Amino acid sequence: MAAEIHSRPQSRRPVLLSKVEGHQDAVSAALLIPKEDGVITASEDRTIRVWLKRDSGQYWPSIYHTMSSPCSAMAYHHDSRRIFVGQDNGAIMEFHISEDFNKMNFVKTYPAHQNRVSAITFCLASEWVISTGHDKCVSWMCTRSGSMLGRHYFTSWASCLQYDHETQHAFVGDYSGQITLLKLEQNTCSVITTLKGHEGSITSLWWDPVQRLLFSGASDHSIIMWDIGGRKGRTLLLQGHHDKVQAICYLQLTRQLVSCSADGGIAVWNMDISREEAPQWLESDSCQKCEQPFFWNIKQMWDTKTIGLRQHHCRKCGQAVCGKCSTKRSSYPIMGFEFQVRVCDSCFESIKDEDRTSLATFHEGKHNISHMSMDISRGLMVTCGSDRIVKIWDMTPVVGCSLATGFSSR
Repeated sequence: MAAEIHSRPQSRRPVLLSKVEGHQDAVSAALLIPKEDGVITASEDRTIRVWLKRDSGQYWPSIYHTMSSPCSAMAYHHDSRRIFVGQDNGAIMEFHISEDFNKMNFVKTYPAHQNRVSAITFCLASEWVISTGHDKCVSWMCTRSGSMLGRHYFTSWASCLQYDHETQHAFVGDYSGQITLLKLEQNTCSVITTLKGHEGSITSLWWDPVQRLLFSGASDHSIIMWDIGGRKGRTLLLQGHHDKVQAICYLQLTRQLVSCSADGGIAVWNMDISREEAPQWLESDSCQKCEQPFFWNIKQMWDTKTIGLRQHHCRKCGQAVCGKCSTKRSSYPIMGFEFQVRVCDSCFESIKDEDRTSLATFHEGKHNISHMSMDISRGLMVTCGSDRIVKIWDMTPVVGCSLATGFSSR
């Protein structure tokens, strides 16, 4: 049973169902096999393994395949049982898994990148394998011919990828903190827009094609929700993790967002409420409350014979304020601030006790999570990290999904 990070009592927690151990190095990716008691893992120890649950309740590898280079990313298409494994050397290898999950046959190798593969997705309709890498590019290749169709280069390492199969739009996050929206064509692509809002590298993306929402997690410990369908840009900022956000998954049916961070934190955000957008920070040469100059305002300091003050910002109103006018801290969950942040004194007075009620639950995964994947229909989650352990969780006590029906109202 998982323990809580926060001190406030909570009765519903993720349930740790099983641990999968045996890797010799960090596990790069793990996926639950739909409708099966099984897990597929890719590891830095150069192995791709399929683990099936035995009668004893333990998971044992039914497939153990050693690659030529450390495994860095993975995509699995269950209906066709095709698996694509990205490697540290830039290649992607395709395999076909047998119906009983006891055998894996090599199909072909794709020379997708010149450096480590960071993310892969497969589109059956177009027969494309799309990937990002540390060679600062996104590539898309034809799975029929194995040939390169196109590449697009960025100024930084491309770190994560999401793809809209219907419209052929790709979302690519990079180490500069920018997200690029691309329209992919057969042999070319066009840049639609770039999204800037994070102060650290993009570590994870999740695209919801139904509501046309994009969620991004970053090394700045925050999550941003982008309204792509409404073309509003950034709409919500969520801050509740104390380390970089490594993985996110939006549950469209229950309007919940699950996120995992490097410190082992698992958060479940209630998105089924009307939230407030965090304001953009205002700039000023003097405090917008007491009008005292900031330290770069030489003229006002000279005129008033005062020493300039350091600039801060109120997270609730966005105004530029000095330390004396923002002595208080408060959580404000409706705006995404689950822990205490700086607010100006007047905003602090306007926040009621009920406004501080949390809109997320926080749980402890008890290992530094580097990757997470969910089987939403069963309410199951798998996490893995540099501790070489893969954990399988029952998330139904927290997210409200039913193992029998796939969904039940909370």
